[in-house]
Amino acid sequence: MTNLKDNDGDGTKLHVAMFPFLAFGHMVPYLELSKLIAQKGHTVSFISTPRNIDRLLPRLPENLSSAINFVKLPLPVVGDNKLPEDGEATTDLPVELISYLKIAYDGLKSPVTEFLESSKPDWVLQDFAAYWLPPISRRLGIKTGFLSAYNGATLGILKPPGFEEYRTCPADFMKPPKWVPFETPVAFKLFECRYIFHGFMAETTEGNVPDIHRVGGVIDGCDAIFVRSCYEYEAEWLGMIQDLHRKPVIPVGVLPPKLEEKFEDTDTWLTVKKWLDSRKAKSVVYVAFGSEAKPSQTELNEIALGLELSGLPFFWVLRTRRGSGDTEPVELPEGFEERTADRGMVWRGWVEQLRTLSHESIGLALTHPGWGTIIEAIRFSKPMAVLVFLNDQGLNARVIEQKKIGYMIPRDETEGFFTKESVAKSLKLVMEEEEGKVYRENVKDMKGVFGDMDRQDRYVDSFLDYLVAHR
Repeated sequence: MTNLKDNDGDGTKLHVAMFPFLAFGHMVPYLELSKLIAQKGHTVSFISTPRNIDRLLPRLPENLSSAINFVKLPLPVVGDNKLPEDGEATTDLPVELISYLKIAYDGLKSPVTEFLESSKPDWVLQDFAAYWLPPISRRLGIKTGFLSAYNGATLGILKPPGFEEYRTCPADFMKPPKWVPFETPVAFKLFECRYIFHGFMAETTEGNVPDIHRVGGVIDGCDAIFVRSCYEYEAEWLGMIQDLHRKPVIPVGVLPPKLEEKFEDTDTWLTVKKWLDSRKAKSVVYVAFGSEAKPSQTELNEIALGLELSGLPFFWVLRTRRGSGDTEPVELPEGFEERTADRGMVWRGWVEQLRTLSHESIGLALTHPGWGTIIEAIRFSKPMAVLVFLNDQGLNARVIEQKKIGYMIPRDETEGFFTKESVAKSLKLVMEEEEGKVYRENVKDMKGVFGDMDRQDRYVDSFLDYLVAHR
């Protein structure tokens, strides 16, 4: 446990405001850290929009409800109602509307300022997008921390341009930048960096600010950088970004998911569990691409036909559209479910991912290499076969490939095409073949770090000690 003193009057108790971006891959780790801060006797104010907070509340244990103050700020209307009524997070929207979500997020500047003025927290921990917040915090005498939901390798590669180099075209992202002082394979493939170049470096939506300027403003204006990571996974990257920005860089641990001791056995879970229980240990491919990644129809076809070709049992959590504004839902190939009914289950609704992933019958995760997904897979000792779709996933893929805990399904490096044959071959390699044994063994070793709750808790203690000492 933390070595902070327990009495309230000696200045060791903190009030921390949390302001994540409106994406569940950001809000969830912010909430996990909020819970850990609250468990250690401090007060947290968690700022987001009403619908997002309502969706996060079921994740909060009853004993912490009084220690975390949820601040609901309505999302401003953008333009001619560019966002659907329920569009308060990236998962609710097709990709082309996310720039409008960022504009709406910027519209929270006044209510966030009013809250900070009235509540005067010791620290505000903010995400990459609110580039306008550090000057406000400084004016109010509140310390600012950039709490990165991305890992150190991503922050190191995507360092905003300043004095060493400015990348002007997608090809510039295909090699490690020259400010990285060690050999590394971490860079984008061409098909990956086209998306990151246009989404990160440039902005086509009038009124929006490119991510490069958002994260640059946050890093320049913050007092410290806190990273969801640990030294055992990427010490060299964490050291490098501290040298690069000349600011304290403090890992908070990987915030590994905890399986609740008491589950409610819903009809959904009992149905899923019965099916999983009928399969042999480590025999099932768990297929899920999260709330953000949506394969195209062509990609979905190859994934499905590859699963069919592999002959392996599978449990597929299928999401066919991104929110109510998505007018292009995808569908499984005709006859696929009938042909694979004896060994596969397609689940179209919500499922308890941690409980499912932790089941002993799951032997492999076919997924995207988002950082939160990687942490969950390692936490439950599941090797990965991965497909990159967006954002930082290509960089994460290079790291897990290098560490041989995940295998990237081969793709055309220019256009990103892949085939059912490459899907089937990759699954069988990682799940069954001697060549794939290294992935199965290495993920067990890394679980010894990510799944060591005492070790991860010590990272949180060190982080809190820093907040108290530098409030």
